Amino acid sequence: MSGTSLIVHPDATVLAHSVAARLVVRLIDAQAERGAASMVLTGGRVAAAVLRSVAGSPARDAVDWSRVDVWWGDERFLPSGDPERNETQARAALLDVLPLDPDRVHPMPASDGPDGDDPEAAAARYAATLDRVAGSGTAPLPHFDVLMLGVGEDGHVASVFPRHPVTGETRPVAAVRDSPKPPPTRITLTLPTIDTADEVWLVAAGADKAAAVGRAYGGTDPVAVPASGVRGVRHTRWLLDRAAAAELAAVSAS
Repeated sequence: MSGTSLIVHPDATVLAHSVAARLVVRLIDAQAERGAASMVLTGGRVAAAVLRSVAGSPARDAVDWSRVDVWWGDERFLPSGDPERNETQARAALLDVLPLDPDRVHPMPASDGPDGDDPEAAAARYAATLDRVAGSGTAPLPHFDVLMLGVGEDGHVASVFPRHPVTGETRPVAAVRDSPKPPPTRITLTLPTIDTADEVWLVAAGADKAAAVGRAYGGTDPVAVPASGVRGVRHTRWLLDRAAAAELAAVSAS
């Protein structure tokens, strides 16, 4: 049965360091259990701080990075190397300093990739990559040990936005047009795909996230607040700073 936990840290800096340490341990444990590990990355300021903290941690060398699969939960559909792409951010913050196997790093297609400016074709390509890596087993998707998500001020996760048609999407990966947050065209894992991860971590910092966190943690309709609709198979972790947790009752800082 899936469990839910909530941990509140004093500020965004402590939060980022704590999530980084937790991520390293989770990957080590996954490799001990399965021989390999996989993580699904997100974008944003806190995510970048987490990855920089991993890069600066001596404990990072306890992970066999050659046996880690790297995925993304969503991506801005922009040219390869664009500074606004989550992939670009992740590579600069961490991935470029790790001894990763390039064949196990799976960025979402860029708008100058083989599908050109067709986000639907690019989403289908990423879905095909998921299917290929999953192989011939019974699971339709690869194993995700940990999937990290930011929480938007409106309660969106990945690029699943409130009351957008993508909230009801059942395909593994979807194109998002007319995003309420720029850029308007994106690619995202859908909520059913997110919910296949062993652990889902919702990471948020700042007072501007407090209202959305309060609504999502309280169980609001996921069409209105998509963050409320994500659940890890084994565990769902809310990892917050004190400001983001301000509208949660009976919460004490760690």
